[in-house]
Amino acid sequence: MNLLESATRYLFFTGKGGVGKTSLSCAVAIGLADRGKKVLLVSTDPASNLDEVLQVKLGQTATEIPAVPGLYALNIDPEAAACAYRERLVGPYRDLLPEATVKSMEEQLSGSCTTEIAAFDEFAKLIGDAEQTKRFDNIIFDTAPTGHTMRLLSLPESWSTFISENTTGMSCLGPLSGLAQQQEIYLSAVQSLKDPLRTTLVLVTRPEKTALREAAHTSDELKAIGVANQYLLVNGIFKASDDKDETARAFELVANSAMKELPEVLESLPLEEIPLSPAALLGIDSLRGLLQKVPNAQATASSAGANQILPAGLMQLTDQLEQFGPGVIMTMGKGGVGKTSVAAAIAVELARRGHQVHLSTTDPAAHVSWVIESPIPLLTVSRIDPSEETRAYQEEVMEKAGAALDAQGKALLEEDLRSPCTEEVAVFRSFANIVAQGKDRFVVLDTAPTGHTILLLDAAQAYHREVLRQSSDMPESVSMLLPRLRDPSFTHVLIVTLPEATPVHEAKRLQTDLRRAGIEPFAWVINQSLSPVATQDPVLMSRKQNESQYIQEVSRELAHNLAIVPWLKEAPTGASGLSAMLTVPVLSRS
Repeated sequence: MNLLESATRYLFFTGKGGVGKTSLSCAVAIGLADRGKKVLLVSTDPASNLDEVLQVKLGQTATEIPAVPGLYALNIDPEAAACAYRERLVGPYRDLLPEATVKSMEEQLSGSCTTEIAAFDEFAKLIGDAEQTKRFDNIIFDTAPTGHTMRLLSLPESWSTFISENTTGMSCLGPLSGLAQQQEIYLSAVQSLKDPLRTTLVLVTRPEKTALREAAHTSDELKAIGVANQYLLVNGIFKASDDKDETARAFELVANSAMKELPEVLESLPLEEIPLSPAALLGIDSLRGLLQKVPNAQATASSAGANQILPAGLMQLTDQLEQFGPGVIMTMGKGGVGKTSVAAAIAVELARRGHQVHLSTTDPAAHVSWVIESPIPLLTVSRIDPSEETRAYQEEVMEKAGAALDAQGKALLEEDLRSPCTEEVAVFRSFANIVAQGKDRFVVLDTAPTGHTILLLDAAQAYHREVLRQSSDMPESVSMLLPRLRDPSFTHVLIVTLPEATPVHEAKRLQTDLRRAGIEPFAWVINQSLSPVATQDPVLMSRKQNESQYIQEVSRELAHNLAIVPWLKEAPTGASGLSAMLTVPVLSRS
């Protein structure tokens, strides 16, 4: 692999969810360690699955991977980082100030802003504090899906600028002294990210048009913030073993067609292709095999998918949702499992049946309009744009809270609203407003990948406090958000997954988190399943055999209500393509 030969000290693996960032970052980390390098592999994803892929229990400190001398790994845990951050700021005052004052400080530092800055602190130290990582030759970051990662990579400059320009010494995180101590690290982090001799941004994608389109969009955004040294890995390249196998030929044609239309911005990047793996990439041996680029399919025609009765399709699930009438339908799950497609397919079908429908997304990197393609009667399509929402929120706060302030007060409020935390509050407000529309229409919400969504839901009460702090009144949409999300007659959460180990097990954790927040999922959707599809190709047969155990795990242990969507020969875009997700017959075998 050429990337191993040209690896810079810092490697960031990013891309659309489900494209194989974790597998490839682990494989590259193993490859470098096998070449005698000391390597630290770090997950910045709040829903990290490094533990499962490496099959080693990881924590917040570097853990040695027994089967790979020289390789260490860790997860950045946002909640644990927030606890440590709060204690670092509040601890010195516990014996000096009244208990009520200390509690007030803790309350102020209990919001999602603190969680974000604390996790960011841990990340910044790894690239901005040479002392922290001096024993390692390479530091590899397995990042969250694109939108969350863009936020992470833009924060060093955002916070560094905010600290430099702030004149009050205060922020939503309390005294800026706690942040100012880190400013040198933040500045160093900015320099490292922009230095092509130290940092490479590895864009991971699939040979699919929407995935390549998002990779191109991400490439442009990264260049805009100064991260120009980029490398492209196209994961999942497939070659049919027999031209007479219609499914295998279609699988290959999808990839070939997408690669022929490679966006111009990606054509100039160094590019490597990785073959489609026939089996789950779990454990060191399978990850080493990934870099050898030699598929090892072992399934047999008699064993793949035998004796399996499959669940109903997406049409039946849409019938159930329609019976509830207006309300909110939310698709949730790991990045790349097809949340956007499932949400769009349901929204289009409900509109086709004569209902008013609003389809939107909370994912900063999602573009539902790419899936819908052209206007559809009764269907409104929108996207929560963080920059637009921030601008609108800042104007609203200045108009309301700033109306009675003098010139100095207005200047201080404007400065406060330039905090990077304001974006999080603005996005939350927009999310609450869209949910409120479910009172008189179907609202179908495609959410951000798991970790980002859980942080959004868990932070609801903290956002309430932040909104009050900045605007002195709480809109009805915000005050009613949690009750609406917890109302099973109003909100129906669909957990979307793929029939693979990591997506299923992450979805299982998501279900646990939702229940802890008082939200009971309505149904699970297993997307892109090969089980209902006829094929004799060895690689596809092997994948088909492997997915059987995960379909059974979901149906028997996790889901009260389950639908399955077959792998489609054409990408589900446009009204006809999305309808195919519902209307393609699901075959049962006994």
